[in-house]
Amino acid sequence: MNYSKESQDLDFAYKVKRALNESAEQLPAPTLDRLAQARKLAMARKKKEAPVAVRVFKGAFAGNNGLSFSGPGSWLGKLGLALPALVLVVGMFGIYEYEQQQNINELADIDATMLVDELPPAAYVDTGFTAYLNNKDNKDKPED
Repeated sequence: MNYSKESQDLDFAYKVKRALNESAEQLPAPTLDRLAQARKLAMARKKKEAPVAVRVFKGAFAGNNGLSFSGPGSWLGKLGLALPALVLVVGMFGIYEYEQQQNINELADIDATMLVDELPPAAYVDTGFTAYLNNKDNKDKPED
């Protein structure tokens, strides 16, 4: 049998209890009387149990650790909810503006390249010209 450590400890405790009970039955009566008096004296000297003060926060059992500022009408609790939402909205707006500026810069670069180029802008929309460029590129490539 493979017992866990806890079950082995429990078995040992039961064996010790049984051995003590058997040996207690063999004690003489005067010894048992002295033991009973010593027990009564120890119980009289025992400190009385003092009530333990425990502070329980509202909502501690509802998944809340109780350290929030979400009391009724608490401006700090409302700020705790509104501030992250505001930061999120401002961040999303900043990302949108950054992406728009990047798009504008790319389009400006394309426009500047087209204006500086020797070809007229109409050549870029002409399908025949595109076919001519593709055919010209194929002729200029050396064959293997």
